[in-house]
Amino acid sequence: MAQVSLGLVFFTLFVLFLTARSESEQVIQALIRFMENLSPGNAGRGQGFGWNSTSDPCVDKWHGVSCDSKLFVKKIVLDRLNLTGILDASSLCNATLLSVLSLTGNNISGVIPEEISNCLHLNHLYLETNRFSGHLPSSLSKLSKMARLVLSDNSLSGPLPDMSGVTVLLSFLVQNNQFSGGIPELDFSTLQQFNVSNNNLSGPIPDVIGRFNSSSFLGNLELCGKPLSNVCPPPPPASAPAPALAPGKKKSKIKFLLYIGIVVLVLVFAIFLAFLFILRFSKTNKAASEKNDEDAKEEVEVDEVNNKDTGNLSDADDEENEFSIPSKDGETGASSLVVLSSPLAEGMTFKELLRAPAELVGRGSNGSLYKVKLVGGVIVAVKRVKNWEISKEDFSKRMQRIDQVKHPNLLPTLAYYCSDQEMFLVYEFQQNGSLFSLLHGSPNSQRFKWGSRVNLAAKIAGALAFAHRSLHNDGIAHGNLKSTNILLSNDMEPCISEYGLRAVEHPKNQSIISQNNSFKSDVYGFGVILLELLAGNEVQNDGSDLASWVQSVIREEQTVEFFDRDLVLEGASDERMVNLLHVALKCLSPFPDSRPSIDEVATIIRSIQEQEERSRGFQRMIK
Repeated sequence: MAQVSLGLVFFTLFVLFLTARSESEQVIQALIRFMENLSPGNAGRGQGFGWNSTSDPCVDKWHGVSCDSKLFVKKIVLDRLNLTGILDASSLCNATLLSVLSLTGNNISGVIPEEISNCLHLNHLYLETNRFSGHLPSSLSKLSKMARLVLSDNSLSGPLPDMSGVTVLLSFLVQNNQFSGGIPELDFSTLQQFNVSNNNLSGPIPDVIGRFNSSSFLGNLELCGKPLSNVCPPPPPASAPAPALAPGKKKSKIKFLLYIGIVVLVLVFAIFLAFLFILRFSKTNKAASEKNDEDAKEEVEVDEVNNKDTGNLSDADDEENEFSIPSKDGETGASSLVVLSSPLAEGMTFKELLRAPAELVGRGSNGSLYKVKLVGGVIVAVKRVKNWEISKEDFSKRMQRIDQVKHPNLLPTLAYYCSDQEMFLVYEFQQNGSLFSLLHGSPNSQRFKWGSRVNLAAKIAGALAFAHRSLHNDGIAHGNLKSTNILLSNDMEPCISEYGLRAVEHPKNQSIISQNNSFKSDVYGFGVILLELLAGNEVQNDGSDLASWVQSVIREEQTVEFFDRDLVLEGASDERMVNLLHVALKCLSPFPDSRPSIDEVATIIRSIQEQEERSRGFQRMIK
C-alpha cells in the first residue's frame, strides 16, 4: 500500500511538472494578444506553432520564442511569416526580460508605438523590410541597453531619434525610409554598422572619424560634408544692424551707390568684350589640342585593353615590376619547376604555367596570388612570393619539409619554382573562397550556423596543432594565420593555406624563446579568427590590445551585443559562445608566454564541440 501511495505521489508531481508554466498567466495572455494583433491568420500555424492559452511559451516552445534557464521569455524571432497586422508593444513588453525582438521581412504596418520603451531589457530590435510608417517614438532613447537598432526598408518619416544617451549602440541602420532633418549625435567610435542612405536628411554630416564611407549617406540630396563630395556652405557671418541715417546723408549715399553701379557695369562689359576676343583667337588652337588629346587617349585605352586580353604569368604586373623569368640555361622550362607528391600536378611544366591565362585575384603582405587555368581545364592558384630574403637552397629545403606534413585541413603545395629573382608556389584553386569571404560576404549569403562555426574552429585548431608538432624542431610556424588564409574546399572543409611563407631565422641561429614566440604568434592569429567567428565582423588586428577590449566586453556584460546577429537569432547557446570567447581571450594575451599552446586550445574547443553535439542530439530526441 505504501508503495502504491509513493508511486501516486511521484505520478502527481510528474503531472504537475508537465503542466507547470514558466511565465505568469498574465504574461502568457499578453503575448497571445501581441500575436493576434500581428494577424498571422493560418500562415505557419501548424502543429507545434503554439501561441495559445493551452500551451506555455517556454515549456512547449512556441514558434520563434527562446527562453533563459529560468524559463522566462528572452527572444522572439518571427521573421518572414507574412504577418500583416500591427506591433502591439504594450502587450509585448509584459515579457519584462525580453532582450531580442525580430520581425524582419513581414508586412506589418502602422507606427512603432511609444510603449516600446516599456521593454526595458530590449537590446536587439530588428524591424526591417516591413510597412511601418509615421514618426519614430521619442521613447526609443530610453532604451539604454539598445545595441542593434535595424529599421531599414520601411516608410518611416520625421526626425531621427536622439540616441546620445545610448552608450552601447553597435548598429544603427535606417536606410531606405523617408526620414528628414539632421543626423543625430552618436558615438561613432563604438558603432560597427551605420547607414542612413536613401532618406530626406539634410545638413552637415557629423565627424564619423573615418569609420564609414559615402555609401552610408548616399541618396540624401541635402546632406553635405565628408565623406560625401558635397561641401557644406560656410555659415553666414553675423552682421550688426546699420545705424540710422539722416535724410541728407541718405540721399548722398544713394547717389554714391548709383555711380559705383555704373562703373561696375562698364567694367563688366569691357571684360566681356575681351573674353570674346580671346575665345575667338584660341578656338583653332584649342580644337587642335583636343584632337591630339583624343588621339592620345585612344592609344592609352588600346594599350589597356591589350594588356587585359593577353594576361598571363609572364606579363602580369606587380606593384613594383613586371613578372619576369630569367632566360639563362638551367633556370627555364620544366627543369626549374619542382613538382611535389600531389597527382594533380603530375606532368605540369613551367612553360605551361607561364603561357596559361592568369587572373590576378589578390595581393597581400607576402606577394600576389593568381588564378591560372591550365591545358585540360585544371585550375590552380599561383602565389608569387616577394620580399623574402632566403637562399634557393633553404627555400627548397623548407618546401620539401612542409610537403612531408600531410593533414586533411592543411592545403598541400603542388609545385614550386625558385630562382635568384623569383619564387612562387602552386596550389589547387579553392572555388569556395576563404573564411573571410564567407563571414563578411553579401548580406544575402546563406547563414553560417553556430554548429558549423564550432566544427570549423575545431578543425582549424586540430590541423594547426598537428603542423606545430610536426615542424616545431624545424622552427617553421605558419607566420601569417588569418581568415583570408583559411580556404574552403568543395565540401566546405577548412584548409589552412600558405603555411610557412612568413620568413623566420634558420633554426640553428634562432633562440628557443624566439622560436616559441613565432608559434605563439599563430595562437594569437587563431584567437583573432575565433573573434571573427563569434562576432561575424572583421577584427582589425592593428597591434592594439585586443585582449583588453574583449575583457571590457565581458566586464560590462555586453557579450550578447558582441555576438553575431545570426547566432543570436538562431538561439545558439550563450554558455558555449561565452566559453569560446574565453578561449579567444587566452589566445590574445599580449604576453606570448601567457598564451596556451595550440594543442591546449584544440583540446578545449573539442570539448565545446562535443557539448554542442550532445545538446543537438538531446534536442532531436525530445522533438
